[in-house]
Amino acid sequence: MLKAIMKFFKSLNNNSHPGEIAHAVCLGMVLGLTPKDNAFWYVLFVFFLFIRINKSALFIFTFIFALIAPAFDNIFHQVGYSILTYEKLTPVFAKLIDIPFVFFTKFNNTIVMGSFVTAVAAYIPMYFLVRIFVRYWRAIFSPLVRKTRLVNFLSKIPLVQKIQEIGDDLA
Repeated sequence: MLKAIMKFFKSLNNNSHPGEIAHAVCLGMVLGLTPKDNAFWYVLFVFFLFIRINKSALFIFTFIFALIAPAFDNIFHQVGYSILTYEKLTPVFAKLIDIPFVFFTKFNNTIVMGSFVTAVAAYIPMYFLVRIFVRYWRAIFSPLVRKTRLVNFLSKIPLVQKIQEIGDDLA
């Protein structure tokens, strides 16, 4: 996990494309908010591994959003219930449940459906927010953080220097 965090902060400060970081954060949000006890999550996870994104950001934000997802289960249930009980979609869901192996995706679970739809709806706004954050981080905040006394003090500690050397070897 330490390697992933170090790679993420390196990618924030180097010339990796902000879109790769933003997509990784958004895909981490989709994976983190979606419950992990179904085949749908594992299919998405494997698919996302083959996309050209910042993998360390994907793993970090999947973990972060997985920690906060239970707090929103009530909202996910309400969204999922409204989608699954929508009259015009009922025949589609009835046909899907008869297809072999589709049941293992647990699409008929209100929390699975609600969390996935909510995460997909939040994808585009989150993408633009992360791109703006990366732009401001590189232009304004990163130089300010490097000049602080805390960073100067921490950079002189031998353990921190060793971790920084390991991070330089990863790049």
